[in-house]
Amino acid sequence: MADLKSLRKRIGSVKNTQKITRAMKMVAAARLNRAQQRIVSMRPYAVRTGAVLSEVVSLATAALEGGETGGELEHPLLARRPEKSALFLVVSGDRGLCGSFNSAVNKAVERAWRERTAAGQNVQLAIIGRKGRDYFRRRGAPVSHILEGVWDNIGPEQARAIGRTILKPFLSGDVDAVYLVYNEFKSAMTQTVVFQPLFPLVSAVGTSGKEKVDLQHAASFSFEPSKTALLERLVPMYVEITILRALYESTASFFGAQMTAMDSATKNASELIDRLTLAYNRARQAAITTEIMEIIGGAEALKG
Repeated sequence: MADLKSLRKRIGSVKNTQKITRAMKMVAAARLNRAQQRIVSMRPYAVRTGAVLSEVVSLATAALEGGETGGELEHPLLARRPEKSALFLVVSGDRGLCGSFNSAVNKAVERAWRERTAAGQNVQLAIIGRKGRDYFRRRGAPVSHILEGVWDNIGPEQARAIGRTILKPFLSGDVDAVYLVYNEFKSAMTQTVVFQPLFPLVSAVGTSGKEKVDLQHAASFSFEPSKTALLERLVPMYVEITILRALYESTASFFGAQMTAMDSATKNASELIDRLTLAYNRARQAAITTEIMEIIGGAEALKG
């Protein structure tokens, strides 16, 4: 009977766990829907902002190469130095129960950190999320910034504050490049770890996939109000939008990974309940059979 009692308790425990995982799956699915809507709205804006900045930088640089007068194209975030040191802005989550969402980012960053360190490069980490913070603290990683409370209130102000924090070491020359590492949302079952160069901006925005700009064509462009004024406006906008998009992508990826993980856990719980119920019924049948045999044996003994 002790076995039957323990099986009953375990079946009840698994059923309670299944209720929790099913509820978490439903909550994650509802939040994923809202997160997807934000990404659909954000992606075109982020892509177009990067394309506009890329075109301004490319045309202005080409114009200067073509002999345009009137000053040089200067902006501190366009400065390109030999990449001897780098800062990784790592976007992880505050919570678990989401499959490989956190571990995928953390392991990718750890691998890049160790490879670059072995090659003689200095690497610093700026961490968003408790899971990333705890992971890299246990491994003695060179964490320079821990950004707390980011997931409590995601918005432009939060992205702007993060941008200011990671700008300081680049502008001061402590690091030569900044990379944004996050989970890009593909579907509820698929998230891809992205290493996106953020600074210097020449490396980050590239040339939008276009061919090298024709110098005579570029020289014919006039910039209003000026190249410097355009960059002063576009650069902060690009940085803010890029970070905000990464936060939105990570949010959707988290809920997608959590929904998938909880769905799998719910199915596994159902299978476990079936196996435990079968074991319970067999044990109960064996116990009843044993009792019947004992009764028959006692009756036969009384007859004798």
